Amino acid sequence: MPKNKNKESSEENGVEESPRKEQHVPKPNSKQPSLKSSPSMKQAQDNIVIRELKALYDTHLLPIERKYLFSKFHAPEILPAELSAKPQVLLLGQYSVGKTTFIKHLIGKEYSGMHIGPEPTTDKFIAVVHGEDGTIIKGNSLTGVSDLPFGGLSTFGGGFLNKFEAACVSSDRLKAITFIDTPGVLSGEKQRITRGYDFAKVSRWFAERSDLILLVFDAFKLDISDEFRCVIEELRHHEDKVRCVLNKADGLDTEALIRVYGALLWSMGKIFKGSEVTRVLVGSFSGDSLSIKPELERLFKKDSEILMRDMNDLPKACSMRKVNEIIKRIRLAMVHVCIMGRLRAELPYLWGLDRTQKRLITRLPEIFQSVQLDYNLSEGDFPSIEEFRATLRLHDFRQFPPTDRRALTQLKDLLTNDIPRIMKLVGGVQSADNQTEEDDEEEYNQKNDILAQIRIPSQARINVSEQLIPAIIVTVLVLILAIIIAVNYEEISNIILTLIQQMQKKDTVNLNGGEKSEL
Repeated sequence: MPKNKNKESSEENGVEESPRKEQHVPKPNSKQPSLKSSPSMKQAQDNIVIRELKALYDTHLLPIERKYLFSKFHAPEILPAELSAKPQVLLLGQYSVGKTTFIKHLIGKEYSGMHIGPEPTTDKFIAVVHGEDGTIIKGNSLTGVSDLPFGGLSTFGGGFLNKFEAACVSSDRLKAITFIDTPGVLSGEKQRITRGYDFAKVSRWFAERSDLILLVFDAFKLDISDEFRCVIEELRHHEDKVRCVLNKADGLDTEALIRVYGALLWSMGKIFKGSEVTRVLVGSFSGDSLSIKPELERLFKKDSEILMRDMNDLPKACSMRKVNEIIKRIRLAMVHVCIMGRLRAELPYLWGLDRTQKRLITRLPEIFQSVQLDYNLSEGDFPSIEEFRATLRLHDFRQFPPTDRRALTQLKDLLTNDIPRIMKLVGGVQSADNQTEEDDEEEYNQKNDILAQIRIPSQARINVSEQLIPAIIVTVLVLILAIIIAVNYEEISNIILTLIQQMQKKDTVNLNGGEKSEL
């Protein structure tokens, strides 16, 4: 085990500075802080987790996704920069609710391209990132920046990229977090169509890659437009990351605030349709010193502290969130493989293809239920029926591969073996509050054992497969030869006896010819 301090520091500074086999957990001693309390140790663990997630996705999950057209039906492929990205905070809301002002309040300064006013001001998606003040990176160029996780947005085309840019700001908060400012959600159908891109799908793309989603509401304008409702419905699978912010509440008295608060809870409950209502944080996040009523001051302060605490905890939980997203993606891939195989199996061999495809699309709810029962899958892992049905209409079912049992086994193996090994590095579960040096030593050995198991689990399975395949082929050939001999035993025996007799006659002739030559 190397103990060179320079080598340890180089491992902590970045993911790619040393080969994977040289990654080791620094050994604790009496002069060092506990492993769980060391920031550098946490950063090194996060780097290892991200590296292993990249290897798991590229080696095992991505080939299955490409084979079964996963990105056509669900989410685009995950790029390496998305896994190694900083935590992101996405702000959504209707126009003039205070989203841009809220970001300005958090980072402590203005950024290029921002404009604050009562009218719809922000007309594009703006990623507020850390960098040199005043620098703006346009959308098309932004997809080519390898250090930023926005390369996947190229799938939305130039109509969206012309309305997307990154504003660089030199702020300490942006060193750990990236903010995504969005255009105000419109209420008119004509304005929604003239955007040039699907606002709800773009919002879902950002939501899938964000660690915190803030739905900002104006306390004086609680109406939820149809487009905003569609955007919120896209967030149903990310309810754990959603927080509702009731902004500009300092202008309400206690009675009005109670009524507005209750109306917002009722509206969100109807959209999310869950047993638990999304939490609503109340306040005025403008940064200005306003006169707040004494009876509301404590509430505003408490909710503000909760929101800031959630935001400050994002860097600590970033690795856990990415592991969680990979797990959800694996489970969705299992469902997708089973559905594709079932649709392919229902196709006729000769004629009636178009009629059968239309019938299967109509019977999609029954197919979902049948697949769920046959493969023992969870109902919560299935995609939206309407979205899946709309995508199916654009495809020829003959392109779908049949259900591959090996692919399903591989996906289950990722959930039962590889993911738990990675989770041991980020789980943070302790059996006692205080650890002695012996406990630290034992933890040190356990972590390195985990790393050794993580490095080559997939390669070990590949090597075993490579050794088994030739053995199986040889065994099959031997069995075939034995069967042929058993079936044609008499004929083979006669042939062998004939060959032996011919060889004996030939030897006799050669012997007689040699004797005559000697005479």
